[in-house]
Amino acid sequence: MKLPFLIRSYRTATAVLEPAVLGLLYWRQRQGREDRTRLGERQGHPSRARPEGHLVWVHGASIGETLSLLPVVERLTQRGLAVLVTSGTRTSAGLIARRLPPGAMHQFVPLDVPRYVRRFLDHWHPDLTLVAESEIWPNTIVALDQRHIPLVLVNARMSDRSFQRWLKLPRIIGALLDRFAICLAQTHDDAERLAMLGAPRVLVTGNLKFDSPPPPADPRVVAHLSGLIAGRPVWFAASTHPGEESAILAVHRALLQRHPHLLTIIAPRHPHRGQEIADIAERSGLRASRRSEGIHPDRATDVYIADTIGEMGLFYRLSPIVIMGGSLVAHGGQNPIEPAKLGAAILHGPHIHNFEGIYASIGAARGALMVKDSASLARAVSGLLSNTALTRDMARAASDAVQALGGAVDRTMQSIEPFIVQAKLGARR
Repeated sequence: MKLPFLIRSYRTATAVLEPAVLGLLYWRQRQGREDRTRLGERQGHPSRARPEGHLVWVHGASIGETLSLLPVVERLTQRGLAVLVTSGTRTSAGLIARRLPPGAMHQFVPLDVPRYVRRFLDHWHPDLTLVAESEIWPNTIVALDQRHIPLVLVNARMSDRSFQRWLKLPRIIGALLDRFAICLAQTHDDAERLAMLGAPRVLVTGNLKFDSPPPPADPRVVAHLSGLIAGRPVWFAASTHPGEESAILAVHRALLQRHPHLLTIIAPRHPHRGQEIADIAERSGLRASRRSEGIHPDRATDVYIADTIGEMGLFYRLSPIVIMGGSLVAHGGQNPIEPAKLGAAILHGPHIHNFEGIYASIGAARGALMVKDSASLARAVSGLLSNTALTRDMARAASDAVQALGGAVDRTMQSIEPFIVQAKLGARR
């Protein structure tokens, strides 16, 4: 399919404006959003040698997407393929690198600038590319197509909001989706939307995140912190966004009379906001401690701020009740699969369009409960803290619902098997 005018214009603009993109990259580095020592990777410069043999490039934009791909990465390495895993955020890089199996390596994905992408592909020469969820970058897609490197969209999702936006640009999205060898969708709704937008080959394989192992935690650290907070009622606000912490703290204050030793744990979606949240808590008359400062919660701690990276598994294990962030404000919610796997009763606000299907499944099993505002959240938390049997029942229901929705890894591997065979034979599409 011929490239539409707007895609050709985008390719020209990103090439001409490369100096400005480089300036943006250095600005992001000064803001702490890029790794200074690895800026070259964002420009397509490799920091590692390419391994011998056939290589699969696997990309996930951030932590959640990349972690969901780890079971697939492990299966690929077991097949004797080298795997290059890329992501685009600092928070994902260190965490992913620690969890990769032997035979896999991590690099930052290059920005979608023609020269950066060309430099990246010239070095790595992938035999197959797997991209997670909804990553659609025109220059990268076109470059892979020109080199006849099969490109597969795995764990694909297309929200109704994104679908409505793309409907206004049908020729653009159609030309890009046409260049995917196959799209493996999470749900039938996702598959239908992708097909309507022009994806010629779509299969439903399910959500890889249901098959991902829960985030790990050091048992010694779990035991130590459990001892420190023993006897206290605890609840956990996970992956919160600006505007939500004030509501969480209001709930804490409202519950103090009935639960005087209450401990509220808050893990902001972006850990650098730890001091900001501590300041909000102090202004509310609550004593806050920050995990990033190496401080443990003592009896005087009202709010414990988990502003570190890679420790969500620890805090999910410490708290029997979790409110998922991004749902009390119009963000779209955060994924509840991890706390469900680790035995938490799940609460969420009304804004969950990013994971609507998952919440519907867990909610239908009575493993999740929606709250509308801080007042209804306070009632829900108080009720669960006062009724441990109900909390256990909700947690078990959430875990069972997630377990029943597994199997996506097997279906994904079956779907990409022809491309794996091509890669191992050195063939191209």
